[in-house]
Amino acid sequence: MSKIYAIGDVQGCAPSLKALVKKLPDKSKMIFLGDLVNRGPDSLGALRHLKRLQEAGIAECILGNHDLHLLALDAGLRQTKSLDTIDPILKAPDRAELIDWLRHRPMALSNGKVLTVHAGVLPQWDLQQTIECAQEVEKTLRKKSYKDFLANMYGNISNEWSNSLKGYERLRVITNALTRLRFCTPNGQMEFDSKEGLTAGPKGYTPWFKAPKRKTEDTLIYFGHWSTLGLIRQSNVIGLDTGCVWGGKLTAMEVPESGKDSKSLKIIQVDGYDHPLRM
Repeated sequence: MSKIYAIGDVQGCAPSLKALVKKLPDKSKMIFLGDLVNRGPDSLGALRHLKRLQEAGIAECILGNHDLHLLALDAGLRQTKSLDTIDPILKAPDRAELIDWLRHRPMALSNGKVLTVHAGVLPQWDLQQTIECAQEVEKTLRKKSYKDFLANMYGNISNEWSNSLKGYERLRVITNALTRLRFCTPNGQMEFDSKEGLTAGPKGYTPWFKAPKRKTEDTLIYFGHWSTLGLIRQSNVIGLDTGCVWGGKLTAMEVPESGKDSKSLKIIQVDGYDHPLRM
């Protein structure tokens, strides 16, 4: 039976991506945890390669905040930032095809035992609600009117979940949780400025996976997005953003079928990109 590997943030590091895929056991399948593009040396090459892997039926790619940034740039709703490496995608002859493929990717994936997301999960969400919320955003991105959502996607208000949220505010909270979350309060109020280690959040805020009474405590969760943590393996949470784009590693870790026995899972790594601006 094929092994499944979750893989941390590629961020346009096409050489590392291709090297890691070659190191995986034969017939492996892959789940990429978002931030497929941006800041690395070859975002266009990375995106094309990931698309080929997905269309071959051996990979799936979750959307991260940098991927949504690309969609917003393509829609003319954002300005390029100084560290962006997205322009080659926007100038590519297959731009429209790549963008269409990207906006049809999932926001989260689960087999009922294991959950994969880009950033995090709010403490009020159980596994079923997480997937249902993700699907709300996915359906919106796949509509012809998806640019209307992208135009209303950015912002920190509201910064906490309520089942009564509606419209773009509801979709914005879901998107922020799944693609930007690091720290939150026990009742799920999100904070987006702190990006360092586990203790870097403001008073009263904890890493999302340490929130007391989190409803996904019994679900094995793989996530990316938080490169300053490096490889993290704590109670039922595995963080795989090991700073590939900042001179770290690109990391793959085996995903168990049952969601149990995570201590014996195989880890495979390759060297990342030696970014000229890394500290």
